[in-house]
Amino acid sequence: MISRTLSDKLKYFAKLYPVISVTGSRQSGKTTLVKQVFANYKYFNLEDVDIRNFAITDPKGFLGNAGNGMILDEIQRVPELFSYIQNIVDESDKTGQFIITGSQNFLLMESITQTLAGRIAILKLLPFSNFELKKANLISDNFRTQIFKGAYPRLYDKNIPPKDFYPFYIQTYLERDVKQIRNISNQNTFIRFIKMCAGRVGQLLNIANLANDCGITQVTAKSWLSVLEASYIIYFLQPHSKNFNKRLVKMPKMYFCDTGLVCSLLGIKDKNQVQPHYLYGALFENFIINEFQKFFYNNVIEPELYFWRDKNGKEIDLIIEMQNKLMAVEIKAGETFVGDYFKNLKYWNKLSGNSEENSFIVYGGKKNLKTSNGELFSWLNISGITDKINV
Repeated sequence: MISRTLSDKLKYFAKLYPVISVTGSRQSGKTTLVKQVFANYKYFNLEDVDIRNFAITDPKGFLGNAGNGMILDEIQRVPELFSYIQNIVDESDKTGQFIITGSQNFLLMESITQTLAGRIAILKLLPFSNFELKKANLISDNFRTQIFKGAYPRLYDKNIPPKDFYPFYIQTYLERDVKQIRNISNQNTFIRFIKMCAGRVGQLLNIANLANDCGITQVTAKSWLSVLEASYIIYFLQPHSKNFNKRLVKMPKMYFCDTGLVCSLLGIKDKNQVQPHYLYGALFENFIINEFQKFFYNNVIEPELYFWRDKNGKEIDLIIEMQNKLMAVEIKAGETFVGDYFKNLKYWNKLSGNSEENSFIVYGGKKNLKTSNGELFSWLNISGITDKINV
Protein backbone atom coordinates (compact mmCIF):
# COMPACT_ATOMS: atom_id res chain seq x y z
CA MET A 1 0.00 0.00 0.00
CA ILE A 2 1.22 3.50 -0.86
CA SER A 3 1.53 5.45 2.39
CA ARG A 4 -1.14 8.12 2.78
CA THR A 5 -0.30 11.37 4.50
CA LEU A 6 -3.69 11.37 6.23
CA SER A 7 -2.87 8.17 8.18
CA ASP A 8 -1.25 9.94 11.14
CA LYS A 9 -4.12 12.41 11.45
CA LEU A 10 -6.59 9.54 11.32
CA LYS A 11 -4.88 7.83 14.25
CA TYR A 12 -4.62 11.12 16.13
CA PHE A 13 -8.32 12.01 15.89
CA ALA A 14 -9.40 8.45 16.72
CA LYS A 15 -7.93 9.10 20.18
CA LEU A 16 -10.02 12.23 20.61
CA TYR A 17 -13.43 11.48 19.08
CA PRO A 18 -15.81 8.50 19.27
CA VAL A 19 -16.63 8.73 15.55
CA ILE A 20 -14.28 9.52 12.67
CA SER A 21 -15.61 10.30 9.20
CA VAL A 22 -13.47 9.88 6.09
CA THR A 23 -15.14 11.31 3.03
CA GLY A 24 -13.86 11.99 -0.47
CA SER A 25 -14.34 11.10 -4.10
CA ARG A 26 -15.20 7.56 -5.07
CA GLN A 27 -12.04 5.45 -5.58
CA SER A 28 -9.83 7.93 -3.69
CA GLY A 29 -8.60 5.15 -1.38
CA LYS A 30 -10.82 5.68 1.68
CA THR A 31 -11.58 2.01 2.29
CA THR A 32 -7.98 0.90 1.83
CA LEU A 33 -6.79 3.61 4.20
CA VAL A 34 -9.20 2.93 7.08
CA LYS A 35 -8.82 -0.85 6.82
CA GLN A 36 -5.04 -0.47 6.99
CA VAL A 37 -5.03 2.00 9.90
CA PHE A 38 -7.72 0.12 11.85
CA ALA A 39 -6.80 -3.41 10.90
CA ASN A 40 -8.37 -4.93 14.04
CA TYR A 41 -11.77 -3.28 13.48
CA LYS A 42 -14.70 -5.17 12.01
CA TYR A 43 -15.47 -3.98 8.49
CA PHE A 44 -18.91 -3.68 6.88
CA ASN A 45 -19.65 -2.33 3.41
CA LEU A 46 -23.16 -0.92 3.23
CA GLU A 47 -23.12 -1.11 -0.57
CA ASP A 48 -23.55 -4.87 0.00
CA VAL A 49 -27.29 -5.60 -0.24
CA ASP A 50 -27.33 -8.24 2.50
CA ILE A 51 -25.33 -6.09 4.92
CA ARG A 52 -27.49 -3.09 4.11
CA ASN A 53 -30.72 -5.00 4.71
CA PHE A 54 -29.40 -6.27 8.06
CA ALA A 55 -28.50 -2.71 9.08
CA ILE A 56 -31.90 -1.36 8.05
CA THR A 57 -34.06 -4.08 9.60
CA ASP A 58 -32.09 -4.58 12.83
CA PRO A 59 -29.85 -1.54 13.44
CA LYS A 60 -29.28 -2.32 17.13
CA GLY A 61 -28.31 -5.89 16.38
CA PHE A 62 -26.11 -4.79 13.50
CA LEU A 63 -24.22 -2.19 15.55
CA GLY A 64 -23.89 -4.72 18.35
CA ASN A 65 -21.17 -6.33 16.20
CA ALA A 66 -18.85 -3.40 16.82
CA GLY A 67 -16.62 -5.17 19.36
CA ASN A 68 -13.38 -3.18 19.68
CA GLY A 69 -14.33 -0.97 16.77
CA MET A 70 -16.36 -0.85 13.58
CA ILE A 71 -15.73 0.45 10.05
CA LEU A 72 -18.93 1.39 8.21
CA ASP A 73 -18.21 1.93 4.53
CA GLU A 74 -20.59 4.12 2.46
CA ILE A 75 -22.74 4.76 5.53
CA GLN A 76 -24.88 7.32 3.71
CA ARG A 77 -26.70 4.31 2.24
CA VAL A 78 -28.30 3.70 5.66
CA PRO A 79 -28.82 7.13 7.29
CA GLU A 80 -31.00 5.51 9.99
CA LEU A 81 -27.80 4.26 11.65
CA PHE A 82 -26.69 7.73 12.72
CA SER A 83 -29.23 8.08 15.54
CA TYR A 84 -28.30 4.68 16.93
CA ILE A 85 -24.59 5.51 16.74
CA GLN A 86 -25.29 8.73 18.64
CA ASN A 87 -26.93 6.80 21.47
CA ILE A 88 -24.10 4.27 21.64
CA VAL A 89 -21.27 6.82 21.77
CA ASP A 90 -23.12 8.99 24.30
CA GLU A 91 -23.57 6.05 26.64
CA SER A 92 -20.06 4.61 26.34
CA ASP A 93 -17.96 7.79 26.10
CA LYS A 94 -15.26 5.77 24.30
CA THR A 95 -13.05 7.24 21.57
CA GLY A 96 -12.42 5.66 18.19
CA GLN A 97 -15.52 3.44 18.26
CA PHE A 98 -16.80 4.00 14.72
CA ILE A 99 -14.95 4.82 11.52
CA ILE A 100 -17.41 5.86 8.82
CA THR A 101 -16.73 6.57 5.16
CA GLY A 102 -18.75 7.99 2.31
CA SER A 103 -18.41 9.31 -1.23
CA GLN A 104 -21.31 11.76 -0.96
CA ASN A 105 -20.45 14.76 1.08
CA PHE A 106 -23.96 16.23 0.86
CA LEU A 107 -25.82 13.16 2.14
CA LEU A 108 -23.16 12.35 4.72
CA MET A 109 -22.89 15.84 6.15
CA GLU A 110 -26.67 16.19 6.33
CA SER A 111 -26.86 13.17 8.63
CA ILE A 112 -23.76 14.16 10.62
CA THR A 113 -24.97 17.66 11.42
CA GLN A 114 -28.34 16.33 12.54
CA THR A 115 -27.06 13.64 14.92
CA LEU A 116 -23.28 13.62 15.50
CA ALA A 117 -22.27 17.25 15.88
CA GLY A 118 -19.50 17.51 18.49
CA ARG A 119 -18.98 13.76 18.51
CA ILE A 120 -17.20 13.36 15.18
CA ALA A 121 -13.97 14.38 13.45
CA ILE A 122 -14.41 14.94 9.71
CA LEU A 123 -11.46 14.09 7.45
CA LYS A 124 -11.34 14.33 3.67
CA LEU A 125 -9.27 12.14 1.36
CA LEU A 126 -8.62 13.04 -2.25
CA PRO A 127 -6.65 10.93 -4.76
CA PHE A 128 -2.87 10.68 -4.37
CA SER A 129 -0.87 13.87 -3.94
CA ASN A 130 2.40 14.39 -5.79
CA PHE A 131 4.12 14.18 -2.40
CA GLU A 132 2.69 10.69 -1.80
CA LEU A 133 3.61 9.54 -5.31
CA LYS A 134 7.16 10.90 -4.93
CA LYS A 135 7.64 8.99 -1.67
CA ALA A 136 6.55 5.81 -3.43
CA ASN A 137 8.77 6.52 -6.47
CA LEU A 138 5.69 6.44 -8.71
CA ILE A 139 5.68 9.98 -10.04
CA SER A 140 6.81 10.83 -13.56
CA ASP A 141 9.30 13.67 -14.06
CA ASN A 142 7.00 14.87 -16.85
CA PHE A 143 4.04 16.83 -15.48
CA ARG A 144 2.07 16.25 -18.69
CA THR A 145 2.12 12.54 -17.91
CA GLN A 146 0.79 13.24 -14.41
CA ILE A 147 -1.91 15.59 -15.68
CA PHE A 148 -3.09 12.98 -18.18
CA LYS A 149 -2.89 10.01 -15.83
CA GLY A 150 -4.46 11.65 -12.81
CA ALA A 151 -4.06 10.40 -9.27
CA TYR A 152 -6.67 7.77 -8.49
CA PRO A 153 -5.05 4.86 -6.62
CA ARG A 154 -6.25 2.06 -8.94
CA LEU A 155 -4.33 3.60 -11.82
CA TYR A 156 -1.13 2.90 -9.86
CA ASP A 157 -2.13 -0.18 -7.90
CA LYS A 158 -3.46 -2.10 -10.91
CA ASN A 159 -1.56 -0.26 -13.67
CA ILE A 160 -4.81 0.53 -15.46
CA PRO A 161 -4.34 2.80 -18.49
CA PRO A 162 -6.30 6.05 -18.06
CA LYS A 163 -8.32 5.37 -21.22
CA ASP A 164 -9.53 2.13 -19.61
CA PHE A 165 -10.29 3.71 -16.24
CA TYR A 166 -12.05 7.05 -16.57
CA PRO A 167 -14.96 6.13 -18.91
CA PHE A 168 -16.01 3.40 -16.47
CA TYR A 169 -15.41 5.72 -13.52
CA ILE A 170 -17.87 8.20 -15.02
CA GLN A 171 -20.39 5.43 -15.70
CA THR A 172 -20.12 4.11 -12.13
CA TYR A 173 -20.38 7.63 -10.76
CA LEU A 174 -23.62 8.20 -12.65
CA GLU A 175 -25.12 4.87 -11.61
CA ARG A 176 -24.26 5.16 -7.92
CA ASP A 177 -23.59 8.66 -6.69
CA VAL A 178 -25.80 10.81 -8.89
CA LYS A 179 -28.88 8.64 -8.44
CA GLN A 180 -28.47 8.83 -4.67
CA ILE A 181 -28.25 12.63 -4.60
CA ARG A 182 -30.58 13.72 -7.41
CA ASN A 183 -33.07 11.98 -9.64
CA ILE A 184 -31.56 12.98 -12.98
CA SER A 185 -33.69 11.43 -15.68
CA ASN A 186 -31.63 12.36 -18.74
CA GLN A 187 -28.15 10.98 -18.13
CA ASN A 188 -26.96 11.86 -21.65
CA THR A 189 -27.64 15.53 -20.98
CA PHE A 190 -25.91 15.26 -17.62
CA ILE A 191 -22.81 13.72 -19.22
CA ARG A 192 -22.80 16.53 -21.79
CA PHE A 193 -23.06 18.97 -18.90
CA ILE A 194 -20.00 17.43 -17.17
CA LYS A 195 -18.04 17.64 -20.42
CA MET A 196 -18.99 21.30 -20.80
CA CYS A 197 -17.77 21.89 -17.25
CA ALA A 198 -14.46 20.27 -18.22
CA GLY A 199 -14.22 22.70 -21.12
CA ARG A 200 -14.47 25.57 -18.65
CA VAL A 201 -11.84 24.38 -16.18
CA GLY A 202 -9.91 27.25 -14.64
CA GLN A 203 -12.27 29.83 -16.14
CA LEU A 204 -14.74 32.20 -14.51
CA LEU A 205 -18.01 30.35 -14.07
CA ASN A 206 -20.87 31.93 -16.00
CA ILE A 207 -23.85 29.76 -15.08
CA ALA A 208 -26.16 31.42 -17.59
CA ASN A 209 -23.82 30.61 -20.50
CA LEU A 210 -23.21 27.09 -19.23
CA ALA A 211 -26.95 26.43 -18.94
CA ASN A 212 -27.69 27.88 -22.39
CA ASP A 213 -24.93 25.85 -24.05
CA CYS A 214 -26.29 22.69 -22.46
CA GLY A 215 -29.94 23.45 -23.17
CA ILE A 216 -31.02 23.42 -19.51
CA THR A 217 -32.29 26.04 -17.08
CA GLN A 218 -30.02 27.97 -14.73
CA VAL A 219 -31.80 26.34 -11.80
CA THR A 220 -30.94 22.91 -13.19
CA ALA A 221 -27.34 23.94 -13.87
CA LYS A 222 -26.92 25.15 -10.27
CA SER A 223 -28.44 21.92 -8.98
CA TRP A 224 -26.15 19.77 -11.12
CA LEU A 225 -23.08 21.77 -10.09
CA SER A 226 -23.99 21.12 -6.45
CA VAL A 227 -24.16 17.38 -7.25
CA LEU A 228 -20.69 17.46 -8.82
CA GLU A 229 -19.30 19.40 -5.88
CA ALA A 230 -20.93 17.17 -3.25
CA SER A 231 -19.42 14.06 -4.82
CA TYR A 232 -15.91 15.53 -5.12
CA ILE A 233 -15.84 15.84 -8.89
CA ILE A 234 -15.41 19.61 -8.94
CA TYR A 235 -14.70 22.45 -6.52
CA PHE A 236 -14.79 26.22 -6.75
CA LEU A 237 -12.19 28.86 -6.06
CA GLN A 238 -13.87 32.05 -4.90
CA PRO A 239 -12.48 35.50 -5.76
CA HIS A 240 -10.57 37.10 -2.93
CA SER A 241 -12.87 39.76 -1.56
CA LYS A 242 -10.47 42.50 -0.50
CA ASN A 243 -10.54 44.92 -3.39
CA PHE A 244 -7.60 47.26 -2.64
CA ASN A 245 -9.61 50.06 -4.28
CA LYS A 246 -9.97 48.09 -7.50
CA ARG A 247 -13.12 46.67 -9.06
CA LEU A 248 -12.98 42.89 -8.90
CA VAL A 249 -14.75 40.05 -10.64
CA LYS A 250 -17.30 38.29 -8.47
CA MET A 251 -17.68 34.96 -10.26
CA PRO A 252 -15.86 31.87 -8.95
CA LYS A 253 -13.54 29.66 -10.98
CA MET A 254 -14.26 25.97 -11.42
CA TYR A 255 -11.70 23.18 -11.08
CA PHE A 256 -11.82 19.38 -11.09
CA CYS A 257 -10.50 17.30 -8.20
CA ASP A 258 -8.54 15.17 -10.69
CA THR A 259 -6.95 16.25 -13.96
CA GLY A 260 -7.00 12.75 -15.43
CA LEU A 261 -10.79 12.90 -15.30
CA VAL A 262 -10.75 16.30 -17.02
CA CYS A 263 -8.53 14.93 -19.80
CA SER A 264 -10.90 12.02 -20.36
CA LEU A 265 -13.92 14.34 -20.50
CA LEU A 266 -12.08 16.59 -22.97
CA GLY A 267 -11.36 13.63 -25.24
CA ILE A 268 -7.59 13.71 -24.64
CA LYS A 269 -6.46 10.17 -25.48
CA ASP A 270 -2.72 10.41 -24.89
CA LYS A 271 -0.27 12.39 -22.77
CA ASN A 272 1.17 13.89 -25.96
CA GLN A 273 -2.17 15.59 -26.62
CA VAL A 274 -2.01 17.57 -23.37
CA GLN A 275 0.44 20.29 -24.46
CA PRO A 276 -1.21 21.17 -27.80
CA HIS A 277 -4.65 21.39 -26.16
CA TYR A 278 -6.20 24.84 -25.90
CA LEU A 279 -6.69 24.29 -22.14
CA TYR A 280 -3.06 23.33 -21.55
CA GLY A 281 -2.37 26.25 -19.20
CA ALA A 282 -5.64 25.73 -17.34
CA LEU A 283 -4.92 22.01 -16.90
CA PHE A 284 -1.53 22.77 -15.38
CA GLU A 285 -3.11 25.40 -13.13
CA ASN A 286 -5.75 22.87 -12.02
CA PHE A 287 -3.02 20.29 -11.41
CA ILE A 288 -1.06 22.62 -9.10
CA ILE A 289 -4.03 24.04 -7.20
CA ASN A 290 -5.14 20.46 -6.50
CA GLU A 291 -1.85 19.90 -4.70
CA PHE A 292 -2.52 22.79 -2.34
CA GLN A 293 -6.06 21.53 -1.80
CA LYS A 294 -4.71 18.09 -0.89
CA PHE A 295 -2.09 19.59 1.42
CA PHE A 296 -4.75 21.26 3.53
CA TYR A 297 -7.12 18.28 3.54
CA ASN A 298 -4.26 15.95 4.51
CA ASN A 299 -3.58 18.23 7.48
CA VAL A 300 -7.30 18.33 8.35
CA ILE A 301 -7.59 22.04 7.68
CA GLU A 302 -10.33 23.58 5.56
CA PRO A 303 -8.50 25.30 2.68
CA GLU A 304 -8.66 29.10 2.51
CA LEU A 305 -7.81 29.27 -1.19
CA TYR A 306 -8.85 32.07 -3.52
CA PHE A 307 -7.87 33.80 -6.72
CA TRP A 308 -7.67 37.52 -7.43
CA ARG A 309 -8.64 39.29 -10.63
CA ASP A 310 -9.59 42.89 -11.32
CA LYS A 311 -11.78 44.19 -14.12
CA ASN A 312 -8.72 44.91 -16.25
CA GLY A 313 -7.70 41.25 -16.30
CA LYS A 314 -4.82 41.51 -13.83
CA GLU A 315 -4.83 38.22 -11.96
CA ILE A 316 -3.17 36.13 -9.27
CA ASP A 317 -3.90 32.43 -9.78
CA LEU A 318 -3.90 31.47 -6.11
CA ILE A 319 -4.20 33.39 -2.87
CA ILE A 320 -3.65 31.38 0.32
CA GLU A 321 -5.19 33.18 3.26
CA MET A 322 -3.93 32.53 6.75
CA GLN A 323 -4.49 34.31 10.05
CA ASN A 324 -1.67 36.78 9.78
CA LYS A 325 -0.69 36.86 6.12
CA LEU A 326 -1.55 36.21 2.50
CA MET A 327 0.54 34.04 0.21
CA ALA A 328 0.30 34.76 -3.51
CA VAL A 329 1.09 32.06 -6.08
CA GLU A 330 1.27 32.45 -9.84
CA ILE A 331 1.19 29.23 -11.88
CA LYS A 332 2.99 28.95 -15.22
CA ALA A 333 3.12 25.87 -17.46
CA GLY A 334 6.33 27.05 -19.13
CA GLU A 335 9.43 24.99 -18.41
CA THR A 336 11.91 27.87 -18.71
CA PHE A 337 11.85 30.75 -16.25
CA VAL A 338 11.41 34.24 -17.63
CA GLY A 339 11.38 37.42 -15.54
CA ASP A 340 7.93 38.33 -16.88
CA TYR A 341 6.47 35.56 -14.68
CA PHE A 342 6.57 37.95 -11.71
CA LYS A 343 4.76 40.81 -13.47
CA ASN A 344 1.33 40.24 -11.88
CA LEU A 345 2.83 39.46 -8.49
CA LYS A 346 4.73 42.77 -8.50
CA TYR A 347 1.53 44.59 -9.43
CA TRP A 348 -0.49 42.86 -6.71
CA ASN A 349 2.19 43.36 -4.05
CA LYS A 350 2.28 47.08 -4.76
CA LEU A 351 -1.50 47.26 -4.58
CA SER A 352 -1.95 45.10 -1.49
CA GLY A 353 1.19 45.85 0.47
CA ASN A 354 2.13 42.17 0.39
CA SER A 355 5.83 41.28 0.60
CA GLU A 356 8.10 39.46 -1.83
CA GLU A 357 8.79 36.78 0.80
CA ASN A 358 5.14 35.70 0.45
CA SER A 359 5.21 35.72 -3.37
CA PHE A 360 5.76 32.55 -5.36
CA ILE A 361 5.84 31.14 -8.86
CA VAL A 362 5.17 27.46 -9.54
CA TYR A 363 6.22 26.50 -13.07
CA GLY A 364 6.77 23.49 -15.31
CA GLY A 365 10.55 23.50 -14.98
CA LYS A 366 12.78 21.71 -12.46
CA LYS A 367 14.85 24.47 -10.85
CA ASN A 368 14.09 26.32 -7.62
CA LEU A 369 15.33 29.90 -7.48
CA LYS A 370 15.19 32.87 -5.14
CA THR A 371 14.75 36.25 -6.81
CA SER A 372 14.27 39.81 -5.59
CA ASN A 373 10.60 39.56 -6.57
CA GLY A 374 9.83 36.25 -4.86
CA GLU A 375 10.66 32.56 -5.06
CA LEU A 376 10.38 30.22 -8.03
CA PHE A 377 9.50 26.58 -7.43
CA SER A 378 9.36 23.57 -9.69
CA TRP A 379 6.02 21.76 -9.87
CA LEU A 380 7.85 18.84 -8.23
CA ASN A 381 8.78 20.92 -5.20
CA ILE A 382 5.77 22.90 -4.04
CA SER A 383 6.56 21.59 -0.56
CA GLY A 384 8.94 24.55 -0.56
CA ILE A 385 5.80 26.69 -0.33
CA THR A 386 3.64 24.47 1.87
CA ASP A 387 6.49 24.17 4.40
CA LYS A 388 6.03 27.89 5.02
CA ILE A 389 2.38 27.38 6.02
CA ASN A 390 1.73 26.96 9.73
CA VAL A 391 -0.51 23.91 10.21
